[in-house]
Amino acid sequence: MGTVHARSLDPLPMQGPELGVHADDIEQPDMEQESKQEVLENKDVIVQHVHIDGLGRTKEDCLTYEIADVFRARNLIDVMKKAHEARQKLLRLGIFRQVEVVIDTSQGVDALPNGLDVTFEVTELRRMTGSYNTMVGNNEGSMVLGLKLPNIFGRAEKLTFQFSYGTKETSYGLSFFKPQPGRFERNFAVNFYKVTGQFPWSSLRETDRGVSTEFSFPLWKTNHTLKWEGVWRELGCLARTASFAVREESGHSLKSSLSHAMVIDTRNSAILPRRGALLKINQELAGYTGGDASFLKEDFEIQFNKRLFWDSVLSASLWGGCLLPIGDKPTCIADRFYLGGPTSVRGFSMYSIGPQSEGDFLGGEAYWAGAVHLYTPLPFRPGKGGFGDLFRTHFFLNAGNLCNLNYGDGPRAHLRKLAECIRWSYGAGIVLRLGNIARLELNYCIPMGVQSGDRICDGVQFGAGIRFL
Repeated sequence: MGTVHARSLDPLPMQGPELGVHADDIEQPDMEQESKQEVLENKDVIVQHVHIDGLGRTKEDCLTYEIADVFRARNLIDVMKKAHEARQKLLRLGIFRQVEVVIDTSQGVDALPNGLDVTFEVTELRRMTGSYNTMVGNNEGSMVLGLKLPNIFGRAEKLTFQFSYGTKETSYGLSFFKPQPGRFERNFAVNFYKVTGQFPWSSLRETDRGVSTEFSFPLWKTNHTLKWEGVWRELGCLARTASFAVREESGHSLKSSLSHAMVIDTRNSAILPRRGALLKINQELAGYTGGDASFLKEDFEIQFNKRLFWDSVLSASLWGGCLLPIGDKPTCIADRFYLGGPTSVRGFSMYSIGPQSEGDFLGGEAYWAGAVHLYTPLPFRPGKGGFGDLFRTHFFLNAGNLCNLNYGDGPRAHLRKLAECIRWSYGAGIVLRLGNIARLELNYCIPMGVQSGDRICDGVQFGAGIRFL
């Protein structure tokens, strides 16, 4: 939690650079001090003053919300807990390199016998910072260069320029981020970007130039994001051998859409969770705010994780979605769903399930995919307590389907079509967790339910990414 200093409070042992948030974490050297410590812990105190030292361009009014709870502390342990929580809130703003906490008895003519002063000693970030790193997406990697101007107006605003060069995608963008004072989870962002991507499974090249605005906020136990996006899309063929269906999609289009996302996430980790659940629901409506693309798009993601005996974990996931065109114009290949590959239905090549023309996969307007996984420690637990804990043995069974629907047939006909020609596979492998950044999978897959035109990966398949079925 950083360094917490306390002076003139001798009865309470203050050993070591860190203090936890529970009284049991504090070392008690001998029995004689237990009664003194208990008296001090229960003794009422008053936090008279809270100071923030080291501010330069940061405005104090935006920090008062983050430290207000410190004044509500009523004993020394409570002061330490709330000071630690306030420190975490200050660091979360992304404007300080370091925050130290000093707790001292009150001084001066107005000092009370049980009064305390709390001082936060902060070190601000530089006006401009740069970064260089690598990112792992859905079975692709990229190099990212970033330039950031933190705290640009003194109230935790952030201006970021980012350039990314990857194996399938190149992009650059400029974004502005502004949180609400006292409610960091409630924030507003504006983004300007250009993205060029290559999709060899469809023989398609796409260039997007767009602007988006989004507002994120928590509501009870859920997190919501409202977004408007306007994008000019340029589609072209990746090769001369592209099918006629892909050539028909080539050209320019303009999409203006409103979208909403709701997330409930109780997992202990987003990369390789051992417990908790996830519910994610997305809706997108295009065409009512301009542009020549008109559709309603819905998709969801559900995941449950349960820890079992011998440090094993049982995980179940379900994805699904549908795309409904509005008007007489058919949906665009860039808006449809794609399925298959090491991050979704394993045992099939990347996005190689569903409608296709002359070997080019065109995507579908409805899909579902489900999976059951069993993660266990490596046999004989090599490297237990260290590097070996990053690896897990992986057994899986997954299935799914992707198709186009005739929306005049009704829901029962849609369900029957989604239940036909189910692709499924099973297998085993090894999973490597790369911190909280990504995960790698090396699986031996046995694909089943293969349909005409599908591309399979029978045997060893490698996958890298963040979001896995």
